[in-house]
Amino acid sequence: MNRLDSRNYYTATRKYDLAFPRLTQDLDADVVVIGGGFSGINTALELAEKGITNIVVLEARHLGYGGTGRNGGQVMAGIGHDLEKVKKHVGPKGMETLFGIANLGAGIIRDRIARYGIDADFRHGYGYLAFNERQEQTLKTWLAEFKQVAPDEDIELVSGPRVQEVVGSTAYRAALKHMGGGHVHSLNLLLGEAKALTGHGARIFENSPVIAVEYGARITVRTNAGSVRATKLLWACDSFLNRMEPAIAAKTINTYAFQMATEPLPDELCLKISPIRGAYSDIRPVIDYYRVTNENRLLFGAATDFVDYVPGDLAGWNRARMLAIFPYLADVKIELAWGGPMACSANLFPQIGSLPGRPNAFYVQGYSGFGVTPSHIVCKVLAEGMSEGSERYDLMSSIPHIDIVGKERLRPAVMSAAKTWHQLSGFFNGRR
Repeated sequence: MNRLDSRNYYTATRKYDLAFPRLTQDLDADVVVIGGGFSGINTALELAEKGITNIVVLEARHLGYGGTGRNGGQVMAGIGHDLEKVKKHVGPKGMETLFGIANLGAGIIRDRIARYGIDADFRHGYGYLAFNERQEQTLKTWLAEFKQVAPDEDIELVSGPRVQEVVGSTAYRAALKHMGGGHVHSLNLLLGEAKALTGHGARIFENSPVIAVEYGARITVRTNAGSVRATKLLWACDSFLNRMEPAIAAKTINTYAFQMATEPLPDELCLKISPIRGAYSDIRPVIDYYRVTNENRLLFGAATDFVDYVPGDLAGWNRARMLAIFPYLADVKIELAWGGPMACSANLFPQIGSLPGRPNAFYVQGYSGFGVTPSHIVCKVLAEGMSEGSERYDLMSSIPHIDIVGKERLRPAVMSAAKTWHQLSGFFNGRR
């Protein structure tokens, strides 16, 4: 339980017995996608739904090996950590556009599940949680914003004893209930989307790591046993880019998140923990996030607060954080614990665009820990840019992406400094 590998709750409970061959031939395609997580599969599926179906997806290991198959499964509102950080780049009108699409993710996921009959354990209900008065004031602002874009949703802010109606913990001062959000089995969602993608005629290859890319009017992507020549390319590797494309490798830095899953819990205990059977996160700069799964396990996740490191005992580290919120779970056993990298951008906002001087080579990366729902929004916009073009794509791709100095040799120190600054800034924006 102490290894950063892919054995986790999601792989243990996957419902789709999907496996794809290794690329062993030379192919021609309209689009080649490098990366078989939410970003790669979602963008390919969006393109396929537009009629662009001659698509090849190359995955170095297996679908969902990265963050898509290791996360909290939270379906929440938003597109990045803090839209205010990009305001100076997009202006008031751009902010209206970003705010307008920031709440689309849950609807895209629900619609896709319904359209393709995906078995992904989607449940409604989300709780945003405040520890103190400053955070409660932030939730009041969020309440007004959420109601503005989703006036028909069940959204309510409660405080004091009524917090227990949303979440079974005395640790919080207030809770913002948003029944338009929820949670999902992210690996099963991905596999269902991959199945839908192949139904459109696209081809997926696993265990096919890319070893070289040759740019030009036609781009050639080579593996050690085959190649793909395509008109357009998408880099969708996020935290597993591994310096393969220097033009974007410098724009993100990896940190780590850690999760655990308890043994199955009695129904009455699950109802105490989660009266709305939803997903939860507090609103601190580095959040705790958790949910009760359909199998009655509590899945609890977090990252280190200030110093960037990998705990020696993932189960024990996460268990201590869980007991700070739910002390009555002291006798509950932890059955799975895991962790993995996530790519962070300097402004904690997802990055999309095309490589400098290469208008047919696109990329998406840098979700900064918020990937399940935003990826479904971002990849819809990215697919617009890769096909017919759109003002939304032009806006998002115009946001500058800053190089992160020292990320290779000084990664732990850089991340620790960034986390400390992120925590301190939380005092000024109502998140601490």
